[in-house]
Amino acid sequence: MKQAVIYARVSSVGNRQSTERQVMDLRKYADHEEYNVCKVFEEHVSGAKRNHERPILCECLEYSITNHIDILLISELSRLGRKVDEVLENVKFCKDRHLNIYFQKENLSIFNPDGSENPFLTIMIAVLGTCAELEREAIYYRLNSGKEKYIAEGGKVGRKVGYRKPMEVKEQEYREVIRHLRKGTTIRDTAKLTGHCVRTVQKIKKEFGIKKQNSPTP
Repeated sequence: MKQAVIYARVSSVGNRQSTERQVMDLRKYADHEEYNVCKVFEEHVSGAKRNHERPILCECLEYSITNHIDILLISELSRLGRKVDEVLENVKFCKDRHLNIYFQKENLSIFNPDGSENPFLTIMIAVLGTCAELEREAIYYRLNSGKEKYIAEGGKVGRKVGYRKPMEVKEQEYREVIRHLRKGTTIRDTAKLTGHCVRTVQKIKKEFGIKKQNSPTP
């Protein structure tokens, strides 16, 4: 029996969106194909984030490679990322390590049942990804145009005075930063590894009370 892992993602943090439907549909597919689902990874983060800014995805890929998983199940291409180069980078990473990925909505995978590479996957990623990026640009243009009109008419934008981002939101958003700091990674090295500035890392360290900072275990 082939070993499978499920990766599900939604953009919002909190209860506004759920990965439940994605996981349910992928479990049904796994049962139909007689795959053994070893682990489910669920992430609440924007698909526009860079790969290194998505800790659960990184953990999922690392787990799949380390444990010699046969196939990674994902509901659709956009769940892996919304930027063409990021998706292609992940697909190449898995292809080079012989980890198959199946995208349920598009009914596409890296490898065909006979083990050969699917020649249409890269084309589909490029086409669908480019269309999605064009649509995002159009949405941004419309939103920005509406915002400028609203401000010109006297409207005010921005966070309300006294607003503070909830700690549970920060914990998810800066999960990778917190993980490195708790391991004993220095502030400067944590900033380099996670792509955040030193000031942000210092702020997270203080807010979460991460006082102990030993040298990482070799």
